[in-house]
Amino acid sequence: MKHSKNILYRPLIMISLLFVFSAGQAAKKISINKSSVFILADSTLSAEIERQLVSNELSLYYPNSVKTFYQKRNFNSPWIKPQSGTGSTWQAMLLIDCVLQFGLSRDDYHPHELNYDDLHNILEKPGTITIKRQARFDIILTDALLNFINNLHFGKLNPDYPAKKIDSLTTGFRAEKALTDAIMEKDFMNAIGDVQPKSKEYTEMQHHMRLWTGLYTGDCYEIPESDIRLLAINMERLRWANVDSGSYIMVNIPSYTLTLYEADSTYEFKAIVGTSENPTPTLGSQISYFTTAPEWKVRNKIFRKELLPRALEDSSFLGNNHYAIYDGKGEYIEPNAANLSLVKQNPRKYRVTRSAGCDKAFGLVVFRFPNIYDVYLHDTPERQLFKKQQRDLSHGCVRVEYAEKLAALLLKYDGSGNKIAALDKAILKYQTKNFTLQKPVPLKIAYITSIVSKGEVLNYKDIYKLDNSLEMVLYNQTQQFTNR
Repeated sequence: MKHSKNILYRPLIMISLLFVFSAGQAAKKISINKSSVFILADSTLSAEIERQLVSNELSLYYPNSVKTFYQKRNFNSPWIKPQSGTGSTWQAMLLIDCVLQFGLSRDDYHPHELNYDDLHNILEKPGTITIKRQARFDIILTDALLNFINNLHFGKLNPDYPAKKIDSLTTGFRAEKALTDAIMEKDFMNAIGDVQPKSKEYTEMQHHMRLWTGLYTGDCYEIPESDIRLLAINMERLRWANVDSGSYIMVNIPSYTLTLYEADSTYEFKAIVGTSENPTPTLGSQISYFTTAPEWKVRNKIFRKELLPRALEDSSFLGNNHYAIYDGKGEYIEPNAANLSLVKQNPRKYRVTRSAGCDKAFGLVVFRFPNIYDVYLHDTPERQLFKKQQRDLSHGCVRVEYAEKLAALLLKYDGSGNKIAALDKAILKYQTKNFTLQKPVPLKIAYITSIVSKGEVLNYKDIYKLDNSLEMVLYNQTQQFTNR
């Protein structure tokens, strides 16, 4: 177990976006004549915006959210209004142009509809663009921003929150509210960026991505496109995990680690995860209690008369059915043919247990959390397996080294440090006892193949071969971009 101090911090958002444009382009597209007079009537534009939304003539990512946004504004335009070169409309366009800094693709934000020439004419040359085109531009920009906000908060490809589901939500996070609030802020771009996850892993990735695709651009740095995309797909995965900056547990499958994050500390444990044939699922849940001595004791007579004969015929029988054998010292016995022959000589000397989960043995502690996959987080008697570098060895459950220490930390975090003595006693005497947490601890099991640690990018083996397929979909590719 590794323990280190850290301070969770908010990401540095967008303070350097303006450099993306060349000086000539910026001067042409962002300079605003403050004395320009708008000859259009607001009521006429509002009526046209309403007409286009009611007719459903536009192809939008979030049609319901767009309508809700405008209905709450009485269909008044949020973008077509007098403003300086740093007004919210120009900031909105800059955001859409700089989505690479967030590991996203410009193709997903109406690139053919939103151009600076049209906006320049709308704001600086009233009367040169028809009301119909102005209304269309206004709606499309709103939809692009709602898509961007949802992509930042939920992720573009979140398996639990596809676009259609997000567009129909009535509670929880709402992109149209976030956009409405951002428009009221002086720093529009930072307000939009604030919808991103607040976890330490994500904020470090986003900061690094901003450096790679922003500050380092044109500054003698050559960052391979494959590296940028690898970081981008893992930012996407962390958006799915959607953890906040509070205390939580993160299991990262490719790094074989479990990390407990608390207010000012992190505790890292080695973990064992599922094989490629029995992969550990990614999920979000919470640990509400844990159990000591969680395995069922099998009567020795049943073991001798029924189970041992079957195991001698098929050495995989015990493991496949979640049985574990222990000797008189409590040491786990691997149920291979040679060991079973020794057990047969004096079976009364051995203790047999059965677990309720996907693995053959739970060990001393099992941590309970609701999930549809019937997987567990637990101890294991096979402690020697933690010495292996590659630890995709289970049937899908997550095994954690020093499980009893993790249990004690959870009790301490829960304000129940006085129960640690009872925990130690239950483990020592192998007594079955439940320890309920007053404050359930969020648990995220994620698949992250690239992280940023102390300013350095660390890549892990893509053990389930998931990177390329996600990259293709995230970047709208029809064929594989890289070989990793």
